[in-house]
Amino acid sequence: MDIPQLVEETKDFGIMLSAAQQAQFETYLRLLLVWNERLNLTAVRTPEAIIERHFYDSLTCAAVTSDLNGRALIDIGSGAGFPGLPLKIAFPHLQVMLVESVAKKTSFLQAVVAELGLTQVQIVAERAERLAHQPAHRARYDWAVARAVADLRMLAEYLLPFCRLGGFMLAQKGENAAVETAAAAHAIHLLGGGEAHLHPLALPGTTSLHYLVTVEKCAPTPEAYPRRPGMAAKRPL
Repeated sequence: MDIPQLVEETKDFGIMLSAAQQAQFETYLRLLLVWNERLNLTAVRTPEAIIERHFYDSLTCAAVTSDLNGRALIDIGSGAGFPGLPLKIAFPHLQVMLVESVAKKTSFLQAVVAELGLTQVQIVAERAERLAHQPAHRARYDWAVARAVADLRMLAEYLLPFCRLGGFMLAQKGENAAVETAAAAHAIHLLGGGEAHLHPLALPGTTSLHYLVTVEKCAPTPEAYPRRPGMAAKRPL
């Protein structure tokens, strides 16, 4: 996939990338290739694969979020910026918080944001479990998203505390999404979430499906959650 094909494929999600936005994706791609040589930000190393498996895959979130301009989104475990930064490029008036516990990765994110001239983007090197107990971030976001971070039981504990009432968590999952979602039903309910919905999507040129799992925040998350760092993985709800 190249940038012109990215433009065409994402029209299905209501995304219309201008020439300036396409140039931002080109710059993002260049920076990722250069930084990846020394930081190992992603195992995907060719431009075509990065555009398809990172840029396009991130933008599929718009299939369920619709227009994100004017909304607030927090990306947990952002890594090299996925899905938060591609969504920010596509929706310039989106407020984005990128959360990544590895400081060297946040250095890359800061470089991208500066090079692209993006505004309303915050980057923090912190664990989600600690950040979610800060009043400035708890129950403040329209969307809390994560991509390839953890099992859905853990993701519910990481994401739902950040969502405002009526907001949503969104987890990008693979072919085991239905099994994970069923196993996470108790955790989702405990943390204030409603019914989980699975939205299947296919990457261009492949037969494999991935899923966008969305959960509306219907009740406040109990103050005890999320638990201290590491507990969600050690003892999933």
